[in-house]
Amino acid sequence: MHVPGVDRPIDDEEWRAFVRAQGFGHLICMGRDREVPVVVATQYVFEDPVVLMHVAVPNPILGALGERPAAVLEVAGDWAFIPSSWKAIGDEDPRLGIPTTYYAAVQLSGRVEVIEDPDELAALLRRQLARLQGDVDVADPATEHRARLASIRGVVLHVESVVAKFKYGGNVDEAHRLAVVERLRARGGPG
Repeated sequence: MHVPGVDRPIDDEEWRAFVRAQGFGHLICMGRDREVPVVVATQYVFEDPVVLMHVAVPNPILGALGERPAAVLEVAGDWAFIPSSWKAIGDEDPRLGIPTTYYAAVQLSGRVEVIEDPDELAALLRRQLARLQGDVDVADPATEHRARLASIRGVVLHVESVVAKFKYGGNVDEAHRLAVVERLRARGGPG
């Protein structure tokens, strides 16, 4: 992903907070000798420096990870299409504005560990449940759902590199950014 200087995160906490808040992304693995990567939409829990996920045993991502245990988790959100006319202010011709999309995207890459051991898998699920619904009393996966653990695998992405982009009009002056903000508020969504 190309990241111009104006679209870089302010600091590492900006991309970390975004990844924590999103909770859903696309896990991508090339495997070995494949023509196209395997891409799986998945929920995740980010516990810096790892990302916790689980998938069903028939999921093709497990075959690709078995061939090559490395992947990218791509997380995108906070997107909004900005029409060309919104980029014009004052006496500027709205027909000459340049449309764009504002968005945030973070790619976390690294080595992947697949968890098969029932006790380790139950521990991973406990961590996910604590984050996703920590205020809800749930049965312990190791005792109440142990037989079902054979149908899933834990996936732990050990984050080794991060590419983050926050494209929110940093390439234009404040007056143009504020005009877009006003129009986004009036539109009411998305963005």
